[in-house]
Amino acid sequence: MDDTADRDGDKADEQVVEDFAGWVFDRFLGGMETLSIHIGSSLGLYAALRGAPATAAELAARTSIDRRYAREWLEQQATAGILDGDGDGDGEGDDLKFRLPAAQAEVLTDRASLGYSAPLADMFAAVALRMPDLTDAYRSGRGVPWAAFGAAVRDGQGDINRPWFENELAKALASVPRVHEVLSRPGAGIADVACGHGWSTIGLARAYPDAIVDGFDIDAPAIEAAHEHAAGLENVAFSELRGEQLADEGKDRYDAAFVFEALHDMPDPVAVLSSIRRAVRSDGVVVVMDEAVAETFSPPGDDTERAMYGYSLLICLPDSMSTPDSVATGTVMRHATLERYAHEAGFSAVSILPIDGFAAFRFYLLER
Repeated sequence: MDDTADRDGDKADEQVVEDFAGWVFDRFLGGMETLSIHIGSSLGLYAALRGAPATAAELAARTSIDRRYAREWLEQQATAGILDGDGDGDGEGDDLKFRLPAAQAEVLTDRASLGYSAPLADMFAAVALRMPDLTDAYRSGRGVPWAAFGAAVRDGQGDINRPWFENELAKALASVPRVHEVLSRPGAGIADVACGHGWSTIGLARAYPDAIVDGFDIDAPAIEAAHEHAAGLENVAFSELRGEQLADEGKDRYDAAFVFEALHDMPDPVAVLSSIRRAVRSDGVVVVMDEAVAETFSPPGDDTERAMYGYSLLICLPDSMSTPDSVATGTVMRHATLERYAHEAGFSAVSILPIDGFAAFRFYLLER
């Protein structure tokens, strides 16, 4: 049987084959260039070029990398359209000055910008190193725990969310009167469950200085980083704690609780939500921010859906599966799934808060 034929014996349309081969090549090219961005980010090459054009020799001297590698990377970056090349080369490129344009500089080096994207390349590279573990997990049904992905994924997740929590979270919450009023109570207690690097906790503490904000996470290195980020901020504290244990800290202790982009990772989300419900006062609020995926599975999906399935395949689902008896939600947690978890945890309803413009995220209010 001809291997080029499909299962029905009909030969594939040549143009469709050509188009899809081109699609695969585009993704290959994107992957290669993403890894090149990781090289520039991790070695400080973009930072060295920001506002300071350089030849290969100058970049090598500034960053302590090999001159020959510096030249190849600079030429590749210019070929990809990331850098501009200025001046007259000598045929070998040694005299050519390379410049990092302002827009690329912001996206690749400005940690405060909403456009900051270099951590995506760093995370991509870190996940690529784990492919043998991932393929083994797919065969065995076991998982790959979060810690196995290393600092690049942990730090990358914190860095990619940081500008949103620092610049947009306060405005987003203030736009919802019911939530804002609770958070504005004098001495309000706020819990940030699965806070990671703590940028969401810090954003809450700065937006509501009269509140006391507790950030919790089970990842010790993340909590350590959160302590460093929050240095000098007096109304915030961080502790290692599982979400299921929140109510152990005291029933009705909090006026509000948040779970930012983490519920889908949790092996037992119902237990976590149940604990949160008990820990928050009856007149308080519980808010879950998670991925803004479609209401139903209806391929092909948009860019958000595609990105979230990518995260799920490579990071979130394997991490969740590394815990025995996990419900294995995956990154693509649809509204109906969250609603089911909330009902099982004792909440009566889940509504979508009217918050727009927060990238690929959606805010849910869990009703008593």
